[in-house]
Amino acid sequence: MELDPAVEAQLQLSTFKGKFDVTEFVGGVSEKLIAQSKADAGPFDPIPFIKTFEAAVDKLIAVRKEVQAKTEQMEKSVRVSEREYSKKMADLNRGFESVGNSFSGMESRMNEVSSTAIRIGEQLETVHIERQRAQAAYDIIDYYNQFLKGDTSRLDTLRKEGRQGRRQVAVLLRRLNTVAKEVDLPTADKTRENIEKYCEKFEKEMLNLFDRCYRKGDPKMMHHCAQTLLEFNGGSSCIQVYVNQHDFFINNVRESKDVEDSLLWNVISNPDTIAPKNEAGLTELFAEIRATVDTEAQIVKAVFPNPPVVMQVFLQRVFAQSIQQHMEQLLHRAATMSELSYLRVLQLAHIQTSTLVEDLKVYELPASGSRMPFEAGELNKTLGGTANALPAASATLTTMLETAMEELFVPYLEGQRYLERESQSLGVLYTGLLANFTRYHRAKAPKAKSSIFDRVVNQLSTAAATTSSGGVQTTSAQAANAILRFGGLNAEKNPVDEEPVREEDGQLSVDVAEKMLKWHAEAIGRCVELSAPNDVSKNTFALLRVLAEAISTAYIEEAIETTQARLEASDPRAEPLLQVLAILRTVDLICHLWQQYVNTALIPLASSSVTIRREMLVFNNQTVSRLEGGVNQVMHRLTDAIVAWLSSQLSKQKRNDFKPKNDDLSFARVNTEPCVACCDMLEKVRDTAKTNLSGKNLEVFLTEVGISFHSLLLEHLRKFPVSATGGLMLATDIRMYQDTVSNFGIASLTERFEFIRQLGQVFLLSPEILKSYITENYLGRIEPSLLKPYLAQRSDWGQFEKGFNDSDMPVDGTTSETKSRFGRLSVMMKELEGLKLEGLRLSEGISVGIPTLPSSFAGTFSMSSRPFAS
Repeated sequence: MELDPAVEAQLQLSTFKGKFDVTEFVGGVSEKLIAQSKADAGPFDPIPFIKTFEAAVDKLIAVRKEVQAKTEQMEKSVRVSEREYSKKMADLNRGFESVGNSFSGMESRMNEVSSTAIRIGEQLETVHIERQRAQAAYDIIDYYNQFLKGDTSRLDTLRKEGRQGRRQVAVLLRRLNTVAKEVDLPTADKTRENIEKYCEKFEKEMLNLFDRCYRKGDPKMMHHCAQTLLEFNGGSSCIQVYVNQHDFFINNVRESKDVEDSLLWNVISNPDTIAPKNEAGLTELFAEIRATVDTEAQIVKAVFPNPPVVMQVFLQRVFAQSIQQHMEQLLHRAATMSELSYLRVLQLAHIQTSTLVEDLKVYELPASGSRMPFEAGELNKTLGGTANALPAASATLTTMLETAMEELFVPYLEGQRYLERESQSLGVLYTGLLANFTRYHRAKAPKAKSSIFDRVVNQLSTAAATTSSGGVQTTSAQAANAILRFGGLNAEKNPVDEEPVREEDGQLSVDVAEKMLKWHAEAIGRCVELSAPNDVSKNTFALLRVLAEAISTAYIEEAIETTQARLEASDPRAEPLLQVLAILRTVDLICHLWQQYVNTALIPLASSSVTIRREMLVFNNQTVSRLEGGVNQVMHRLTDAIVAWLSSQLSKQKRNDFKPKNDDLSFARVNTEPCVACCDMLEKVRDTAKTNLSGKNLEVFLTEVGISFHSLLLEHLRKFPVSATGGLMLATDIRMYQDTVSNFGIASLTERFEFIRQLGQVFLLSPEILKSYITENYLGRIEPSLLKPYLAQRSDWGQFEKGFNDSDMPVDGTTSETKSRFGRLSVMMKELEGLKLEGLRLSEGISVGIPTLPSSFAGTFSMSSRPFAS
């Protein structure tokens, strides 16, 4: 069957190349047949489709055979080509191996030739060096003989030949000078003298030439002179001429500028102002130095063959002359004002100089070598080196600047000089601040112990009285008088003329403590700035001692001792001095502030030294413990005074207060006078304590007062007879006592005064009920024999005493269990029974919020209060 041309085109080999889709292929072959089938109206006829696809399959089989044949033909061609390629590669490999062998042989022969050439070159170099040495030795001997004869015409001619000639003369003279020192002949001294004179003449000539070029501003000629002098004697004289003739030093010496910084000098002596960080004259000088160095670095690099050495010499002169002179003037002026002024100026000078040093470190110039010719470089090998050459800078500019700054401040910081001044300054400031405070407490306690501030005041007074031989006060005496006037301690003032002390002068103040800490913090900042890193911890410890001496010994302890003396001298019949608690509150606040400062600012500065840090902690712990001891003594005496006053009020109880007559006046009284007085005092104690104490301290203080008063009442109830109607009055008093103490808000006291209330009920109950009553509640916990002294005060005790003693107490299982459970309380009540007013003891003392710092302390400081002892 003959295929349609369109189908024939689909069966070509090109159809199967590239991307082939079976669906599209079948659709293309049957597309025309489908159209014809749709066009016929009759049923579907598959025969055209079958014939067409059979013919297509036959055609595809023929195409496949054709492709297979071509594939086999191409595979044969590939195999033939591979064999030819392999053969060709083998031939090429053999050719490359032959070439490689040829090159290896050539390389071996070249290595042999190069080895020979190297040996010849080394021999030629040796011969050349020997020839140079021989020529140099010949020239030196020839010129030496000419100097022996006094003939310098040859050198003069060479010197006049220009730059190269002068450089050759410099090298020759350096060598001749070296040789002349080694020659030992009868005429050697004269020859050496002639050589030295000629060397001096040549050097002066070159220096004059350098100076003229410097004034003309000819850097190229200056460079030639510097290079020549470097090869002649190291160039040190040239560097000195350059530095000495520099306008910066000449202008500073001639003008001697003195910029007046009135703002600084007006406030620098006032410790309450912020310490200044700069001074106008010093700032201007440092700005000029920065500008000069910036310009000079470029000139030095262009002129000198060894710029690092020149820059170091220049900067050393800047520090040793300009900066040091200005610093000495500032410090001298500050020293005449006060120690604080001196230290503040020293600190600001150190800060500004440190900044200057950091800025100047960027001008580190690279070493460019000596730029000496080969002949000059051979001198070391030939004649043993140069005796007068300036050694190369072994230290960098950074090291030199740090050394210069250290040497600048050594006179002021060496040894203990700075620390002594700082300690003295703080001592003077604290003495002035606490002058009136100290006078007040000295007046109250004339035998107060001497402190560092007493010694400072005495020293200042002695210095203020010092006069010169002419009868005029010396500078130190005037300064001492100024300090004493600032502190209100005029040495010339007659004690009779002193102002009387005021009560407010002796009061503790948190503001004063804050001022003391502020001054100390400024001193610590100076200490960190001015002390060597290894000495910071040691100096911090020393300043901590000064602070502790001031704020602890001279301030807090002074107030505590005066308070204690007032308590000792107070009239027992007068009301206790409850305002003492307000003083203790202030002590608590000051100590809290102080210890926070120590922990935050001082302890971290000692971290570099474990030993000093431990010593600081131990010292701080001992200081705080000493304060705690003083506070405990004050609290002891205040508690004793309160208890004594309460006891004196109870002693005013009339014998028949609880055995009244049957009149209207007796029943009109609600409470007895001693009861009202005691309750009023207890309320005052409660209110004052809650205002000034807190936490466990408040609880323990009130507990101690409550327990002591409870003991007084137990003793008090055994002294007065009580009638039936008097029992009602007694119960009213006890109820008032109980209500007052319950306002303390302490559970243990509530139980104790409930016991007192129940004990008061024994005076109201009938004898029949009394037997069972004393075996119940709190009374049931007490042995009956302990209650008999109270029962004996009943007016009807004689009527039922015998029956009460003969009757067996009802003891059932419950009562026995109760007595067993509260056996310890029974023992306690026995002890209370025997308690007398011989003074109370606080077993562990009272803390007012002052912490005890452990020796191993490393964390955040806590102002926790320790509990009272119950």
